[in-house]
Amino acid sequence: MRILGSSCGEVRSQLLQQSRQPPVPFLHCQLTAVSPRGFSNLKRRFQTPLPTSLLSLTTTTTTPKLPLKPLSTTTRSLPDDAAYGSATKVADVDLALAVKNKAIDISPDLKGTSIFLVGINGAMKTSMGKLLADTLRYYYFDSDNLVEEAAGGGSAGKSFRERDKEGFSEWEIEVLKQLSSMGRLVVCAGNGAVQSTTNLALLRHGLSIWIDVPLDMIARDAIENGSQLSESEIFSFGSYSELVVLYEELKGGYATADTTVSLHKVASQLGYDVLDAVTKEDMALEVLIEIEKLVRVKQMMEEAARPF
Repeated sequence: MRILGSSCGEVRSQLLQQSRQPPVPFLHCQLTAVSPRGFSNLKRRFQTPLPTSLLSLTTTTTTPKLPLKPLSTTTRSLPDDAAYGSATKVADVDLALAVKNKAIDISPDLKGTSIFLVGINGAMKTSMGKLLADTLRYYYFDSDNLVEEAAGGGSAGKSFRERDKEGFSEWEIEVLKQLSSMGRLVVCAGNGAVQSTTNLALLRHGLSIWIDVPLDMIARDAIENGSQLSESEIFSFGSYSELVVLYEELKGGYATADTTVSLHKVASQLGYDVLDAVTKEDMALEVLIEIEKLVRVKQMMEEAARPF
């Protein structure tokens, strides 16, 4: 390439014509001669942009706007330092992302500890458990389903559960023994998980959380969705009162869990007028907050137990 010219203006004009880039302000210079050997250095000098402070006075730059993915309109509270574990409303938060980020935050301290979800089986407990496993990159199991599959699966498994409750409970103990010996699991434990001291001891191999969902929601979901509960567990004698009786029998065992996440409480904290407004993401985030709290307490106890 050869540039001819005896003045800065002429050289600059030729450079601009050959450049594919939009023109930018150049530094003024003095030129007495231009040779091919000096062209490269000269070109760099000419194309040195002015300092930003000066450019702001002489040019207006427009930053291209990239297409952005629309955020979810779901609102959710995030925990603050002043009210640890509570749900304070924060607008414009992508809830799914908040759940994922919280899972990432607590995973190093959780160290693969398994999580056992107790409470009367229902759609919320199941869907939230699967979401929790997915965000933590854990495996998900339903202990009752495992027993039913071992008994033949499908109608055979459900029939076994109905006709031989004692045998079903014994198999459930064996299933929990296997699950409690493993790590990185989210286990939706069946009702029998809190009906014996053996099972309660097995749950201590991980973190146990009572997912407390209103009974009317559980009964409605069971009827609408084909049932997370057996017929006898919901309406043995065709009465909703039987579900209440079942709950009263089991709530003492549920209360032994390490912590409780109540759907009713979450709805109240978030300011929802109806309980149905609470999503599995709302519940999962609250569970993760409670897990974080449990892990911190455990760490403080371990530090306190260390010899000075």
